Amino acid sequence: APSPRKPLGAHAVTYEIASVVPFIDWNPFFQTWELRGRYPNRGYPKIFNDETVGTEAKRLFDDAQKMLKEIIDEDKLQLRGVYGVYAAQRSTSGEDVDVWDADAAREAREPPAATFCMLRQQAEIEGASSYFSQADFIAPHGEGKDHLGMFAVACFGAEEWARKYEAQNDDFSKIMMQAIADRLVEACAEALHRDMRVDHWGYAADEDLKPDDLLKVKYDGIRPAPGYPSQPDHTEKRTMWDLLRVEELSGIQLSESLSMIPASSVSALVFAHPDSTYFAVGKIEKDQVSSYAKRKGFDLPEMERWLSPILNYDRD
Repeated sequence: APSPRKPLGAHAVTYEIASVVPFIDWNPFFQTWELRGRYPNRGYPKIFNDETVGTEAKRLFDDAQKMLKEIIDEDKLQLRGVYGVYAAQRSTSGEDVDVWDADAAREAREPPAATFCMLRQQAEIEGASSYFSQADFIAPHGEGKDHLGMFAVACFGAEEWARKYEAQNDDFSKIMMQAIADRLVEACAEALHRDMRVDHWGYAADEDLKPDDLLKVKYDGIRPAPGYPSQPDHTEKRTMWDLLRVEELSGIQLSESLSMIPASSVSALVFAHPDSTYFAVGKIEKDQVSSYAKRKGFDLPEMERWLSPILNYDRD
């Protein structure tokens, strides 16, 4: 990937609520309210035509627009976050990604500022010739000048409003506020990822996609989140939080279980490789877990606890 236009390292960002509204994907909003249209009226806006749930869906959507207008007019919520782009290369083992604050530090073979440890597919999949790891999307040790991006964004204020509504026994407004905050932070993540591709990093400077195209993932590169199928280990968030100084620059915190606070938060690694793709690591064996724990500096039982949902063996 080309060298970023903006300086490497961490940068705090804020977004006006109104500026991300065009990037909202409303489909999960209706799922929050357990409203699902039947074919051919699945999804927004066709759900409004559904005989069973259409009228209710339209009423909820209209209520959401009213609350969204209030949020914007009265500045009830705030979108803040941090992004960074770093010099990167695949580690000598080929399984992790080392990053540096400057291209010169990488070229001088200085110790990396951080290492993002990755997990590789291990279960046999019929017809598959490759076993993916996110490390595969970064140039190998000694080959080319590559970069890795990352970000964390959050919608602040929703919890306070939810508590106020709860005190007023207004469960409807409480759920609505939380549902809108979730949509806004996802829209903010979409907007920031676009800005990274086109401007901050600029590896897709000529991209000219409408918001609908972004929601269909028609752009180059991916933004997998730590803890999700492509890297199911939530402890990798700590590496990102330390490197990006996320809490210091944005106020987004990690709980003991490594969920993000506030709840309406999104974090991701950003890969520019044109062949990068989303995948699920799936079940993994003890040999990989042992190697992974060693690379991360964890003892095996602790690593197994964090990875327990994907272990393909019984723990001792």
